[in-house]
Amino acid sequence: MSSTKKCTNGEVTIVWEAEKCIHSAICVKGLPDIFKPKERPWIKVKQAPTQALINQVKACPSGALSFFMNNAKDQSAEHLETQVEVRENGPLLVYGTLSITHKDGTKETKNKTTAFCRCGLSNNKPYCDGAHVKASFIG
Repeated sequence: MSSTKKCTNGEVTIVWEAEKCIHSAICVKGLPDIFKPKERPWIKVKQAPTQALINQVKACPSGALSFFMNNAKDQSAEHLETQVEVRENGPLLVYGTLSITHKDGTKETKNKTTAFCRCGLSNNKPYCDGAHVKASFIG
């Protein structure tokens, strides 16, 4: 069951897909007055300038956070040039639109940011689920 939440400040809508979240807390560290995981709703979008929200959402390593501009005709996820980043002691981040073929032959498309497991401990392979944090993965 997909758990997707949307919240808006009138100019931009932030979309959070809970099942993608690896709990890196980058959003919380970047804008602690806006992202408050112990409160409900946990994202206080009306308290931040639109550009600050966009910049922080773009820093989300898992792609659990995305956004669209409310006045845009196309409110689908933006497509990015493919880039790869190795996070210290964390996942392999691939930015862009990817076509993934799983070992059972099923296919899916991932947009924005995809976090791949590097520690080998994820229960959601090939994707990162944050298990590296509990295991104190170094790499």
